[in-house]
Amino acid sequence: MTQTTLTVRLSGALSDFVAASVGETGAYENVSEYIRDLIRRDKEHMEQQSFERLKAELALAFSAPENSYAPLSATEVIKRNQGGQN
Repeated sequence: MTQTTLTVRLSGALSDFVAASVGETGAYENVSEYIRDLIRRDKEHMEQQSFERLKAELALAFSAPENSYAPLSATEVIKRNQGGQN
């Protein structure tokens, strides 16, 4: 596992907000823990958005009239997904 060290400069309201979120009165023991949690939550959010887009695409596909479906062989699907013509 690789580790990355980041340097972030915050001032004003952002700095105060982070300071209030760590230490004895905050939800996190230190700033690193807080930042890791923010990154994890952002990653989960992005994954959830991707999943929701996929669900929407599948819902649209499954709501199409049955006569709009065309049978395809595995070879045709592979060719289409590689950018070729069916």
